[in-house]
Formats: sequence, structure tokens, C-alpha cells
Amino acid sequence: MSAGLSRKGSLDPGDWEYVLADLPPPSEGRIDPRNWFEDPSRPFELEIGSGKGTFLVQQAVLQKATNFLGIEWAGAYAHHAADRLRRHQLNNVRILLGDATEFITHWCPDGFIEVVHLYFSDPWPKKKHHKRRVVQDETLDQFERVLVTSGELRIVTDHDDLWEWYEEHAAKYEARFDRLEFDAPGSAGPSEVVGTNYERKFRPEGRTFRAMTLRKRS
Repeated sequence: MSAGLSRKGSLDPGDWEYVLADLPPPSEGRIDPRNWFEDPSRPFELEIGSGKGTFLVQQAVLQKATNFLGIEWAGAYAHHAADRLRRHQLNNVRILLGDATEFITHWCPDGFIEVVHLYFSDPWPKKKHHKRRVVQDETLDQFERVLVTSGELRIVTDHDDLWEWYEEHAAKYEARFDRLEFDAPGSAGPSEVVGTNYERKFRPEGRTFRAMTLRKRS
């Protein structure tokens, strides 16, 4: 755990190495989250909205030479994910309890993330709430800043209006990101797009899942 991050909250001691809280104020400068891992030199990937940690638990086993940080704003889900990581003894995953876009904007340094995973983000369907969606002009600027050259933003949703929103923003940023077909991660099961808990819960309803990858141009 990085210095300056306290161990507050209702977590059991065994969870402390997986859930980080109480970040210092942005005025103290940026934080390099690679230093939260045993080997900071490994490639670094970030998941926004980790939920109960299904993707992280599955994919971290397949990519043991990669460090994963999952960010989840809902405390109950973050704690659940942390407990799963602890039980699986995964030393290449950490969970941050907080707002992902704020963390990326105010704390993350430039050019260090290989992949940003954004799977089944809250669609905020009411027009007056669209400003709360993760993908905005401002956040795409930040994703470009924190990604390495040829780093990727991988997106999956089952919400039609949110997909249109993604399409519109991808088109606006086509000079800065190449749009590619989405390749299912190795942890996804047969016929699955990404294999999260959400997808497995709602796939039996016959929902349509759409996905894209935006790759940062050099």
C-alpha cells in the first residue's frame, strides 16, 4: 500500500491490501498507482466499475504478468470484490473505492495505462443525467492522456441509447483514436462478449450486447 493511504472503514484487516481509501488531496500532486503493486514495472490495466470483481478475478489469473486496478464507487461491491481477490490470493489486482473519472483526471500521471476496461457502465438514461456518463469529451481527453501509445479503451454495453452515445463520441474523436473490433478477453466463456457477472445475469433475457475498442493513435 502506498504511503499516505490510510486504512479506514469497515474492512477486515485482510482486505486492506486490496481496497485503498482516503486519497490525499489533488493539490499534493499526482499519484502513480503502479507503486501499489509488488512489481510496478508490469503492464498496467484499469477497469472502471468493477462491480463484484468477476472480470478482474478471472482475467488476472490469465495475465499474471499484468497489474490490474479496479475502481468501484459502490462500497458494498468494492468490499465484495476485495474479499474475492483476497480469497484467490491475487497479488496483481487492487481495488480502489471511489470515482474513476475523478481519480484519472486529478491523480493519474500521463501515459502509463495499457488498457482501460469499461463494461456495462451505468447508462444514466434520463437526458438530465447524461452528464454523469463515464464517456464525455473531457474524459476521452483524459483517457488519451493516461494511455500509452496504442493503448486501448475497451467498451461493452447492452443499452441502446448509451451505445449511440458511444458511437457519437467515437466519431468525434476519430482523429485521436482508431476504432477497432472488440476481441473478447481470454476469460470470457463461449459466446460471451466479456464474461462479467452482469452479462451472465442478463444474457438469458436475450439482450443485445455491443462492443468497441478505441486505440490511441501515436
